[in-house]
Amino acid sequence: MQITFSLQTVAALAVIAQALFAAGLLFWAPQNQLSNRFLALLMLAIALWLVDGFFRVSGLYRQSAELYFSPIYYSLAFGPLLYFYVRSLVNHGFRWRARYWAHFGPVLAQAGLYWWLRFQPYQVRNDFWQHVHQPVTYRLEFIGTWLSLMAYLVLSLGRLRQYGRWLEDNFSEVSRLRLRWLLVLLAVVSGQWLVELVLREFFGLYYRYDYSSELLGAVVFVIGVVGLRQADMRAVHFAPEEDAAAEPEKATALAAPQASAVPEAGAAMPEFPAPPTEQSLADQGARATAPDPLVMERIRRALVDDRLYQNPTLTLAELSAHTGLPPRLISFTVNAGFGRSFNDLVNGYRVAEVQRRLAAPDARRFTLLGIAFESGFNSKTTFNRIFKQVTGVTPRDYQA
Repeated sequence: MQITFSLQTVAALAVIAQALFAAGLLFWAPQNQLSNRFLALLMLAIALWLVDGFFRVSGLYRQSAELYFSPIYYSLAFGPLLYFYVRSLVNHGFRWRARYWAHFGPVLAQAGLYWWLRFQPYQVRNDFWQHVHQPVTYRLEFIGTWLSLMAYLVLSLGRLRQYGRWLEDNFSEVSRLRLRWLLVLLAVVSGQWLVELVLREFFGLYYRYDYSSELLGAVVFVIGVVGLRQADMRAVHFAPEEDAAAEPEKATALAAPQASAVPEAGAAMPEFPAPPTEQSLADQGARATAPDPLVMERIRRALVDDRLYQNPTLTLAELSAHTGLPPRLISFTVNAGFGRSFNDLVNGYRVAEVQRRLAAPDARRFTLLGIAFESGFNSKTTFNRIFKQVTGVTPRDYQA
């Protein structure tokens, strides 16, 4: 067989080779191991799908009918693999469970069909193409892939929204931990797949406007680059199902163990209190949910007096270790007592420090970025965004 070389053929080969190479790097990457392996499998599934496009543009399909129904189609795995990449990436403690295999039932059926056809005589495959695949199963496969992408887009969006809120309450620097690029990528693929689906189903433009190969080629390139550059997520343990089941810790968790309530011999028996009234119950509820001023002061001292806000990667867990306060109590106190998220609180102190230094007589001796870094910021982009968010003006305008 001879390959018809063209710009499309060379581009397809280059993208497939890049996808396989990046998938190998991701699979054996030392950080984010489980999540990177989901991403590597996703890239492998996309690369195999792109092989179909390569067979078409290179003329190999026209030269060998044996290549038809090659077991290279695993598009129903795109959505689940990306979803589990998200789940495992935002929770370093994520572990695979047997029930998760249900998500991959459709792609196992898809793979089983193509592997079965691969070993059938040509006549069987030709009859299947004419009477089953072209009119029925191909349509089900293409529509099913889009429905799968949309379903897992919704699931991933919900998970990432929860994760975004959780980040604000647990990390002071979140720019490298956000995963919005995933949603943008999945939304682009889902949108394009829908356009192609409409053109095929309602206008009969079969393969005439088949841009899925080109789009997936661009997507797999972006996934490889961004996936390999993804920050180490070992410190991230976002598990919403556990968070929802756990009750918020109360300030009483810090109280020292009380003496036994059983009176000593000869001691007077204690008087029983009067039955509570509705007003007393309301007062008790208000006190139970109000932040403890002593806890608030301990948090403030740690951040301001001990200058923990100058740690550019400060986390709620590190503040908990420094103060000896439970993380849930800190989170509750910061939200209810200071009226903001952990991220906003820490960055507020950083902005205040920048303002203080800019007001000093010797401020002109230092660069604005140098002052920002010494105040706890570790990114120019993040500094500019946070400073304007807090003060309403850019750092340059404020300095002027």
